[in-house]
Amino acid sequence: PSRGACAERRARAEALLPEIRARAPQTERDRRVSAEMTAAIREAGIYKLMQPARFGGYEYGFSEFIEMNRTVGRACGSTGWCTALGIIHQWFVGLFPLEAQEEVWARSVDEITAVSYAPAGKVRAVPGGWMISGKWSWLSNCDNSQWYMVGCLFPPETDGGKPVPGFALFPASQARIVDDWYATGLAGTGSKSIEVAEEIFVPQHRRLTFAEASSGAAPGTAVNPSHVYRIPFLACVPLCLATPGLGAAEGALEDFIDMASGRTTRGAIAGGGNRMADFAQVQARIGDAAAALDAAHLLVSRDAREAEERAARGETIDVPMRIRNRRDHAYCAKLAAQAAAAVFEATGGAGLMLDSPIQRAWRDTHAIARHI
Repeated sequence: PSRGACAERRARAEALLPEIRARAPQTERDRRVSAEMTAAIREAGIYKLMQPARFGGYEYGFSEFIEMNRTVGRACGSTGWCTALGIIHQWFVGLFPLEAQEEVWARSVDEITAVSYAPAGKVRAVPGGWMISGKWSWLSNCDNSQWYMVGCLFPPETDGGKPVPGFALFPASQARIVDDWYATGLAGTGSKSIEVAEEIFVPQHRRLTFAEASSGAAPGTAVNPSHVYRIPFLACVPLCLATPGLGAAEGALEDFIDMASGRTTRGAIAGGGNRMADFAQVQARIGDAAAALDAAHLLVSRDAREAEERAARGETIDVPMRIRNRRDHAYCAKLAAQAAAAVFEATGGAGLMLDSPIQRAWRDTHAIARHI
């Protein structure tokens, strides 16, 4: 895909930021991103960033994904989180066999998927697939998703073998949402549980094993030839968790600079009328936050670029690179939380108010940094 087309997607995302920012307090109160905001993001083509081209997607890589997440996350951490997952799960569906992809996007190429990664529920083998039931937690943006993908331990495939970890894909209509998302950070992500009380059938083609997702040669690579789909699952996918926090912290820094530039101290006891921007402590906090965010961005951008380059050359993304990338995913989240804390702690009493975007970013980045 052309750089110009990617720039257009980013421009459309930028155009949505004022509305996303204005809706952020209500997003938290509703504990989910609204259907209207989701429709606007869909209309802008943002969810198609990494979707297979055969289903109307743009097949961009993780480098472009990072930049999109930074953009949307600046306005609202929860909306940025849900948007990032909506994008990456289109890539994830692209790893499944073609028949599964055709089912997901048969009705509309705009349908998106919510995922619960931890293996849970009950699975039993039947001819042609599996019967599954149970409860899965933390399906972010499940209210706005038409398909669900859940982690499962599938029965051993040989006598004496071990259970096979993987993912099962099924229509959202086959599950019930459990309204249990009440959180102090990422409060607007709608990361609720779902329950499948009675067994449902998942055909063979709607299973993707963890080994397949990690192999660089998942079934979907047979029909989606872009090198993007040959990048192993954990080498880059956790960017969907770390980089919305990077965007949220960058937004907090921008908001803090705006506040400090136009604010003078009240001086309840003494020293009133001094410009906040003139305090060395304030300048130091801005410097610390900006440096941390630059470092985080450089780390994850390098990792994504090198993984993409290796995949494009047909080379293996080996274990040392995967480990380094996983380290940097975690460190990016840590640096983003540190940056948000640096500016939040300098906001004074005004920063405690729930309508302050800086305190919201502080809570969201720390919630992300606590992710396992």
